[in-house]
Amino acid sequence: MYEYGWDAETGGLLLTNNQAKLSKEPRPVYYRELDILGFDQYWNYPKDDRAPLMWAEANNYIYRGRLVASTKGGSLYTKPELVLIEEPEPDAAPLRFVDIDAMCRKNHELMETLVQETVKKAYNAYRRYRNKVDIVHVSFSGGKDSVVTLDVVARAIPHSNFVVIFGDTGMEFPDTYDAVARTMDDRKYSDIDFYTAKSPVPVIQMWETFGPPSKTIRWCCSVHKTTPQLLKLREITGKNDLREMSFVGVRAEESVRRSDYDYVSLGKKHKGQYSCNPILNWTSAEVYLHIYENRLILNDAYKKGNSRAGCLVCPMAGERPEYMRRSCYPEEVEKFVQVIRDTDARVFPTQNDTERFIDSGGWKARNNGRDILTLPDKYMERDETTIEVISPSQNWAEWMKALGEFSYDGSTCILNYRDYTVNFSIQPKENGYIITLPDTLIKKQSTLARYIKQTFRKAAYCIGCGECQADCPYGCLSFVNNQVDIADKCRHCLNCHKADEGCLLYKSLVKPKGIGAMNTKEKSIDCYADHAPKYDWIQSFFALKDDFWEENNLGSVMLPMFKRFLRDAGLLENNKLTKFAYQLDAIGIDKAEFWGILLVNLSYSPEIGWYVKRVPFDEEISKERLIDMLRNFKEVNYKEMTERGAKSVSGAYRRILALPFGDVLGLGRVVKDGKTFYIRRDHWRDPIPEVILYGLYKFAEACGDYYQFTLETLLDDTIERDGVSPTRIFGLDRKTMVRILNGLTGSYPDFISASFTLDLDNVTLREDKKAEDVLTLFEGGDWK
Repeated sequence: MYEYGWDAETGGLLLTNNQAKLSKEPRPVYYRELDILGFDQYWNYPKDDRAPLMWAEANNYIYRGRLVASTKGGSLYTKPELVLIEEPEPDAAPLRFVDIDAMCRKNHELMETLVQETVKKAYNAYRRYRNKVDIVHVSFSGGKDSVVTLDVVARAIPHSNFVVIFGDTGMEFPDTYDAVARTMDDRKYSDIDFYTAKSPVPVIQMWETFGPPSKTIRWCCSVHKTTPQLLKLREITGKNDLREMSFVGVRAEESVRRSDYDYVSLGKKHKGQYSCNPILNWTSAEVYLHIYENRLILNDAYKKGNSRAGCLVCPMAGERPEYMRRSCYPEEVEKFVQVIRDTDARVFPTQNDTERFIDSGGWKARNNGRDILTLPDKYMERDETTIEVISPSQNWAEWMKALGEFSYDGSTCILNYRDYTVNFSIQPKENGYIITLPDTLIKKQSTLARYIKQTFRKAAYCIGCGECQADCPYGCLSFVNNQVDIADKCRHCLNCHKADEGCLLYKSLVKPKGIGAMNTKEKSIDCYADHAPKYDWIQSFFALKDDFWEENNLGSVMLPMFKRFLRDAGLLENNKLTKFAYQLDAIGIDKAEFWGILLVNLSYSPEIGWYVKRVPFDEEISKERLIDMLRNFKEVNYKEMTERGAKSVSGAYRRILALPFGDVLGLGRVVKDGKTFYIRRDHWRDPIPEVILYGLYKFAEACGDYYQFTLETLLDDTIERDGVSPTRIFGLDRKTMVRILNGLTGSYPDFISASFTLDLDNVTLREDKKAEDVLTLFEGGDWK
């Protein structure tokens, strides 16, 4: 919430009255982190963790307001490289502790205001929703944010009116269990009921069965976190269709995804849950100040150099954090790394190659079960209508009860699904069966066909992970000895089909389809996943230039997505800034022409190009319509969009529209109507002629050096062509273009000639010029 600076006197943080626009997420640094990284070879400091010795912002180390060192690189087995910038103390004198008490005194007034506002807001949220829910609880992880959240809620709400749920994933840091135990023993919380929610299946066993989670297959969160917590809440309340209010220690500064969270949301995690994020707008500076001032429990994981106290091994973790975790908890981390080795189906030339693959995080990238040595294929779709199931884990008839009433005579199943009846064949065979669906079902009832296929996926793979049980809001689904039991009172709500592909285990292990599934040259519209760029990323890229790769604070998933964006924009090649990037930088990031030129280039990339060419102007496009447009897009050389991919792209567009070329340049803006969001494209109201000229040259070059054309051709979006007309990019009509083209002809005759007489028009670009030459017409664009 507040900006912060450094206080040389205390060695600590000092908040200001200014509202924070961007926090670098500072964290305290204790001696054990310095030891792990090897600073003890160069610096003299006390081996005592009574207080921190300095602070860190990402990889930079700050001592009493001065940048004294940084680290580069690092991975699971590779220690980060130390970069010493200056001596913290003269003559190698010992480092001094941060004066915690003095730091807290200096920040007390602002922190007191912040805490009071936060407590009041949390109390008001509780009052608003308490009569709408069956239980109020704090989701507790043992990390710094949940510790502060618990303290805030304990100040705001009577202790008898909420409980605390510790979600034990089985992948926690050993120090986290200690932090949770100390919190439970804290006298100020002695009258609060604490519970632990944990999956009954050991986490290592799940890793071996599902295969290690990846960046795109994150079954672990559902199986070991959200599902056990919801089942625990049902156990506490005795209700299945419960409504709950969860206070969660989520902060917007933690990640790009979390920056879009609302203070209170309904159903984000699962149906019926109001999630309240009381410290959503706090920075880590304020979190640590509150912990220190109020003597709250601080997980020792932070004192050992871990920026987060999450899971021991996580596909979303960066390389440097992995090194710190393995250094702090080698035996615990090795258990999970060994599963990665044991379950990977790839054959590497040497053991060293295997270890390099693990060290570099290659295991995190899997999108399917192709490279996993686990269960054999148990469900195969031979074609659209024929399915074969081998060695099913569950009784298909029990799962079929979730769809509707049915009968089976040993060969034919008759299913009544709502107002529709379908007959299909189920032919038993040795160790399985073959299902044959009618063509009419596939063509006319595609949704039902999908549910039937998912039913047999569940029968083939289900091991009772609990996800579907948690998704059932009426308590009609349970497991007895790991076998599914669906009650006769089942309402056929189909919430048990919410999991991707119908079954998390099937999703994790399914093999890619088709000969070309392994190596396809098809383009994908989904270029940036959930990590479309933010303004401060671009600003930092131009400020740091080639140093950006070492000094950025982007996560391991964000950075590749941002690199893709930079390449799409023509700003990056082989991890180096292009001449175009330097020219744009000289023009200036604060100018509309900078963003206009950038948008022209991006209009030739798959994700932004699709949007520019297909989203209409002057219409409010809902999120649902946008997703339908993406799902229905079928074009040669483009991959067909999945529903998840379409949702990801629609979210990326909202982030892209927040950049300066969103509203001003006509790319679009987000309109909110109640709880519904729309995208609306408006025309560029004050187009810069030189940007349009640049767009014309890019258009001509993309069309095979087509340097002479008519304005009518430019305005006709029905023509199939590789070039994207600037009229389409910026929403310019004929009248505006005539004015711009006439002005360009008078100002830059060496580049363009346009004439409009007797209802005839002709636009001619000089063939000895290129789009890059147009950049020299901008102030600073003649950079060499």
